[in-house]
Amino acid sequence: MLYKQRQQKLWRWMALFLIGTLLQFLFYAPVRTLAQSSHVAANSASCSSITAPLTPEEQTYARAAWQYFVKNYQPATGFTNSTGGYPSGTLWDMGNYLMALNAARWLNLTDQADFDARLNKFLTGLGNLKLFEDALPNKVYNAATGQMVDYTNNPIERGIGWSALDVGRILAAFDVIRTCHPQYNDWLKGIIAKWQVGRSLKDEQLFGATVLPDNTTLLVQEGRLGYEEYAVRGYQLWGFAAPKALALEPYKMVEINGVQIPVDTRDFQSTNANNYVVSESYILEGIEFGFQRELGDFAARVLEAQKRRYDATGQLTAVTEDNIDQEPYFLYNTVYANGKNWATITDTNQPYPQFRSISTKAAFGWRYLFPDNAYAQKIFDAVKDLRSPDGGGFYAGIYEESKQPNKALTGNTNGLILEILYYKARGNRPLIGSSAVSQPSKPANNNTSSAATPPPGETPKVAQTSTTPTNSSPPISGNTPQVGEMTIAPIPPVGNPDPSSTLKLARPLTVVERRYAEAAWRYFQANYHVRSGLIDDRSDFQGATLWGLGDYLAALHAVRSLEIITPKEFDQRTRHLLAALTQLPLFAGELPHRGYDTRVLQPIDYGGNPVPQGNGWSALDIGRLLAALYNLKSCHPEYTQAVDQIVLDWSYLRVVRDGVLSSATVTPGKEGRYLTRVNLETRLGYEEYAARGFQLWGFEVEGSAVGGEYQTTLVEGVEVPTQRRRTDTNSKVNQYTVSNPFLLYALEFGLDPQMRSLFEPIFQAQAARYRRTDTLTASATTLIDRKPYTVHSTITGKGEPWQTLGDDGQTVPQGRMVSTAVGFAYHALLPETQYSQKLFAGTTDLYNPLAGFYEGFYETTGKTAVGFTSSTNSMILQSLLYTVTNRQPLIRPSSAMQSPWWQAVAQGDSGRGLPRIAKSRVRLISDSYGSYWMSDSSR
Repeated sequence: MLYKQRQQKLWRWMALFLIGTLLQFLFYAPVRTLAQSSHVAANSASCSSITAPLTPEEQTYARAAWQYFVKNYQPATGFTNSTGGYPSGTLWDMGNYLMALNAARWLNLTDQADFDARLNKFLTGLGNLKLFEDALPNKVYNAATGQMVDYTNNPIERGIGWSALDVGRILAAFDVIRTCHPQYNDWLKGIIAKWQVGRSLKDEQLFGATVLPDNTTLLVQEGRLGYEEYAVRGYQLWGFAAPKALALEPYKMVEINGVQIPVDTRDFQSTNANNYVVSESYILEGIEFGFQRELGDFAARVLEAQKRRYDATGQLTAVTEDNIDQEPYFLYNTVYANGKNWATITDTNQPYPQFRSISTKAAFGWRYLFPDNAYAQKIFDAVKDLRSPDGGGFYAGIYEESKQPNKALTGNTNGLILEILYYKARGNRPLIGSSAVSQPSKPANNNTSSAATPPPGETPKVAQTSTTPTNSSPPISGNTPQVGEMTIAPIPPVGNPDPSSTLKLARPLTVVERRYAEAAWRYFQANYHVRSGLIDDRSDFQGATLWGLGDYLAALHAVRSLEIITPKEFDQRTRHLLAALTQLPLFAGELPHRGYDTRVLQPIDYGGNPVPQGNGWSALDIGRLLAALYNLKSCHPEYTQAVDQIVLDWSYLRVVRDGVLSSATVTPGKEGRYLTRVNLETRLGYEEYAARGFQLWGFEVEGSAVGGEYQTTLVEGVEVPTQRRRTDTNSKVNQYTVSNPFLLYALEFGLDPQMRSLFEPIFQAQAARYRRTDTLTASATTLIDRKPYTVHSTITGKGEPWQTLGDDGQTVPQGRMVSTAVGFAYHALLPETQYSQKLFAGTTDLYNPLAGFYEGFYETTGKTAVGFTSSTNSMILQSLLYTVTNRQPLIRPSSAMQSPWWQAVAQGDSGRGLPRIAKSRVRLISDSYGSYWMSDSSR
């Protein structure tokens, strides 16, 4: 009877165990999606595709790193030592070895037979490991025996817990193995099936386990900004979700050496866990997944802070966590940790600043992630030959203080070097890529909903396109050409520059100003299409408007005048752009479309969707480009013939009518027809600016030029203009006032008395709001990094002050922005004004040194809005140029009245709607107000 009771009890326990196991699979078993499965199939062939073979020097680096694993191999288990000669290893170390083994295979450091033998032994050893609480691998094992041990490599029967970060690391490595070697897929799935991965997931976050002194198990949240996001991607690859771990929050920006660095707010003091900022997590993210969302920006900031420390101290800086060759044996060399800049600490937050080192793996990582970065090359040069003389691999680094090598040899250093070199050999293609993991609902990086920036008030239609990986190495010389891109040859070389037309600077840029100019120019380097010669309006989609191309041309003139680029680069880019402009398809054979795909020059709508029928033209955009082309002729007359030929191909019959500007739109009609409608332009500030551009070329557009009466509304005790009083239209659209067009007008055309009467109250209202609320105000139309993506932070909108509106007219109270471009422009135009100085100080650090200036920061949170546009970076460059030219209008008069344009106008009756009289309708004058362009009829 006693036996039967025991037997029944045993059966009950077995049943409970089986039920528990079944429940774990019900709740936590990964469900492979079609996209993930296709990722494996699609990429298996690409693993062997070496598109950028290693140089002889790089082959030497790879062989040296692989020798570490050859020398530290444990034949009994198939594992390798985490450090040279020390038979211990974590799951993270095992992940390093798998990544190194895969790289070695495709870099031909080992053959297929050796690879298979090693991987078979490894997977057998891994499958035989005893698990902590029969759930997940222990934090550390003896690499020679496979026993569970503690961190001193002493056997411990119970184990010491598991690390969710380490689980994420090896899951990512498993994905690379099954993708590149699909014959091992079932084996890997079988190993994971034995693990209770769900126990490391709680509250949508990653949780590790630790053993308390009373021998109980405590689950603790694991991961801080950088590593947390990296690790959860490994989970995602196998179908496990932890959305809170994928979110970047909670974090804040901390200024270090003049750079705003992202820092996790969960520090050691509040959580007993370090919130260190190091290089490695960002390097892994870039080479394995490709930078997504803000992480690419964060990585660039982390690198830039290290460069700035070098600039300030002369000490080369490449910091991350590393083993060292003396006690305490492992340190976190950080950019920031627990409230301290450049802290070097243990995992218990004990400081060891005397052992801070230049990390070999960090230097390799930055060098190949950002191959055009001069500082990354400098730190790489310092460590590239830091190899053990006995062939044991690369040393961990160089101590800053003693300048001696840190002779620790580790699988982490050598494994990461092999991964990086394999990444390079693949043509800088991420090993896994962002398509292998699900994307957050929030747009990645600075994604917005449209390819080309729509004029204010026009709602973009979202293009139905898939998310693609962000290039982890910002392409300094231009975007890598993609299949199907149109190749346009630059126009033939033009004559030599006329020295007399060169813009004269009153003074050179200061060192700081030059840094700003170089940062702004980075946008145009990173978003340049080397085949078409065009620039994207914004960094997240490949599309451009004529307004954006005008921005680019203005930026080109600025950087040439400021000597940021050479005359050769200016000429090459200018001739390429002019060639592209000659090949733009025209709407109805008249004028350029509203937007173009920058790869193939085909018309697109504001969502990036192809529109073969076209979508009309924008008089505002045409005016912007006309102003930039006129100035190109004035300051660089050697391009006059090419410029005039472009604008003579256009017809102006419908864009200029009865002395005002009109734009065309296309709407679907009945029976599948598309209907064109032409309507007057009424956007305050933009209309006045565009009209000046037309007047430069002789067009009579007095009805759109600044002048007449304007309606106003009282804001902060100041009468702010809201719209022009007019009788030619009843349009009520776009009734809001922002700073952008008035600032661009002032920089390029100066402030005539009428425009000054509009410009000054707009500035005064913003300054008054600051005095009243202590809230910096720089009103503008900008991008933001969430819906509705384009916002108008108005001075007055829809009859109310300080409204923040989307293109659909709906309010966006949390989207109000302080515009970087507005801060720079007001400081250039009103340098002695206290409020403009405040704005300037608040926006000068809002840039990514590899991608350009951001749009600005949110008024409510102070957080940077991660978005990059040509308009913002062009206005910053123009503001800097204006500052060093004695604050003269940037557009200069042209005396070439015998050019093809004026000759065609003089001939008359062209059938193209050319001006009636061969002379400009505006003139540059100087008086007590300063220098400014003025309409002939207003003088």
